[in-house]
Amino acid sequence: MKKVFLLLVSFALVSFTSCNEDASKKVDEKKVAEASEKTAQEDKFPVLSFDTKEHDFGNVEEGDVVEHTFTFTNTGDAPLIISNAKASCGCTVPSYPKNEAIAPGNQGDMTVKFNTRGKPNQQMKTVRITANTESGRETIRIKAFVNPKEGGAKAGSPVK
Repeated sequence: MKKVFLLLVSFALVSFTSCNEDASKKVDEKKVAEASEKTAQEDKFPVLSFDTKEHDFGNVEEGDVVEHTFTFTNTGDAPLIISNAKASCGCTVPSYPKNEAIAPGNQGDMTVKFNTRGKPNQQMKTVRITANTESGRETIRIKAFVNPKEGGAKAGSPVK
């Protein structure tokens, strides 16, 4: 019993003396400033602002390959990096400045090509963009009415 009591008293003394040090004396002011600056930097994001987020090609002929260049500006406070752009269909191909840093205030282009072969009637395609913006995802769209080739699908038939 004495051993248990002595063990508890010893443990209590060690606990009280180890907590006696002033932790604020151990804080490095330089590291505090660096942490504050890093936290402030984390609150800054690039903003991917397109002149227009949708383009209508109007009426095009089946078999044509049409393209449109979307212009965007980084209106945010940090460099913009586009890591991926993927179309909703294999007939649509985006070209973009992959993994290039676009400084705040600078512009860039994303060209979207659409192959109308085998795509009669009304079409709408989406390009999903992955970037280091706050949301991480942005979207642009193209649309067209593809006039079917003679002997192909008839107007009004379902879109594939």
